[in-house]
Amino acid sequence: MIPAGGSLPLPREYFARSAHELGPELLGATLLVNGVGGVLVELEIYDQSDPASHSYRGQAEWNASMFGPPGHAYVYRSYGVHWCLNIVCSQPGEASALLVRALEPTHGIEQMIERRGSSDPRKLCSGPGKVCQALAVGGDYDGLTLDAPPFEILERKLEPEIVRCERVGITRARERRWRLCVAGSPYLSRGPGKA
Repeated sequence: MIPAGGSLPLPREYFARSAHELGPELLGATLLVNGVGGVLVELEIYDQSDPASHSYRGQAEWNASMFGPPGHAYVYRSYGVHWCLNIVCSQPGEASALLVRALEPTHGIEQMIERRGSSDPRKLCSGPGKVCQALAVGGDYDGLTLDAPPFEILERKLEPEIVRCERVGITRARERRWRLCVAGSPYLSRGPGKA
């Protein structure tokens, strides 16, 4: 599913809409951090109405980036262990984001292998923590814009078939089919289960 060359970078205003609308359109786009990355094959929607979302109880210093403006990164540490990268969308104050759960590695694979300690391409970016480790994303990336270095998101050339499935790794609102996966991709964090 590697996109054709010549894809254009997505401008910041592209992200100024609901995560529910943006998510399906972002699958198949290419996410790069300092030139390393790949095709987005799994995203998970979070918004302020969601009890599993960091924004559910309102804005605080630690989650401020999730409240906008759109087109920025929201980066947090999960369970004190793994960094997780989110694409902030919607309008400022609406606290809507897409968690980057998996990529198909296409750029800088040797760097990813060195950072992850695995040569299996299916294990380089098959989970939110793995994505951040492979792309060397940490807390200092929180709040950075996605349309300027070190980030770049390139428009997709192909429209993938999308499967909506239950979310994993959370205890609340798991039944919401807000995890978006490229159908048949071998690079997903977990199989899509029931569609």
